[in-house]
Amino acid sequence: MGEIVKKGWSQYMLQLRLHPLKTKMITAGVLAGISDSAAQKLSGFSKIDLRRLLLKMLFGFAYGGPCGHFVHKLLDSIFRGKRDKKTVAKKVLIEQLTLSPCTHLLFFFYYGLVAERRPWSEVKIRVRKQYPSVQVTAWMGNISKPKSKNCDSEEQIIS
Repeated sequence: MGEIVKKGWSQYMLQLRLHPLKTKMITAGVLAGISDSAAQKLSGFSKIDLRRLLLKMLFGFAYGGPCGHFVHKLLDSIFRGKRDKKTVAKKVLIEQLTLSPCTHLLFFFYYGLVAERRPWSEVKIRVRKQYPSVQVTAWMGNISKPKSKNCDSEEQIIS
């Protein structure tokens, strides 16, 4: 089993070197699909909502992969050649102050308008009401230890 994992990992790393954008897009889409499948099951769905799953995969594929790829390329060019801990911390801080809020905001609009097919006025109200706490929670999760192993399902956050 270990050999299969090693070979798979080396093939993945090869694809990242040869086709970085395409590999990151596919990876982001697949991870979004796995994440949503798990979230649906943990939330008590009796069967997987395939439309929702595919729309979340599309978000990961079309936005998550490319956006992360280009933002990290930009950060690498800004901090060219620097790989020390202080530089890594600066990159994380910049990403958390720019990409993270944009991604969460875009996802709120995408999910409300596209996945749930809610009207614009309703989505705007939800964003005003829930976005600030979701973003603060995302930031706090990146700087502190979780207080419990239990976490709210995505359904509780989005609803």
